[in-house]
Amino acid sequence: SGLCTYRTESGVAILELNDPPANTYTHEMMRELDDAILKARFDENIHVILIRGAGDKFFCAGANIKMLQTANPYFKYFFCLHANETLNRLEQTPKLVIAALNGHAVGGGLEIAMAADIRIARKGAGKIGLPEVSLGVLPGTGGTQRLARMVGKARAIEMMTTGITFSFEEAEQIGLVNHVWDSEGFDAKVMEYARQFTPPNKASKAVGRIKRSVQSGLEVSFSESLAIERELQQQLFQSDDAKEGLTAYVEKRQAKFSGK
Repeated sequence: SGLCTYRTESGVAILELNDPPANTYTHEMMRELDDAILKARFDENIHVILIRGAGDKFFCAGANIKMLQTANPYFKYFFCLHANETLNRLEQTPKLVIAALNGHAVGGGLEIAMAADIRIARKGAGKIGLPEVSLGVLPGTGGTQRLARMVGKARAIEMMTTGITFSFEEAEQIGLVNHVWDSEGFDAKVMEYARQFTPPNKASKAVGRIKRSVQSGLEVSFSESLAIERELQQQLFQSDDAKEGLTAYVEKRQAKFSGK
């Protein structure tokens, strides 16, 4: 139904949440997002996933409130469960995920963005925050856990219990957003940034394994995380890109990576 559109450009899969103006998500949109993530993950020609919202007002305002208001408790539970599974899949996909916050990213919209690896916001384009407490609920799509890991326990609890929303510039100061860029040419700048992680510029397999090592390693003990790191390194040592990178270094030339 086109609630999450999918297109590719120069090795980048562009996923657009498409229900303007607010791009609120329903069960149907989450299913389409899930399908798009899987499609990008298993496409050997895709090296980076870029998520944005349709239009220029909202990245995403979270779950559709009318849907939640009228749904029965059974549906609400499984809706949250499926949304969690989708965002976990995004977070664990061994390809770099960039969220382009082209407008407001609040509630479940910020939860989607936090499942990305890098968040780039458009200057002056909107607010960011998790105001679910004002609805009598909590951020139930990984928000309580991911926010605390990003900004620390005390700050996360205060942000979620007050329900405060704030500017992208403030979010950058606390590490919730990586970059805030000027509105003019924002989309082109984000694409240029994304392309640096694609072959021949970068060893995209190594980029993906760095991501996996960090994401998986943070969830286990330190000794187990080192084992994960060694296993992923061994996989990379056997890759064409590692051979090319090491050879190029010895030959004092620029490496040309293939992503294999």
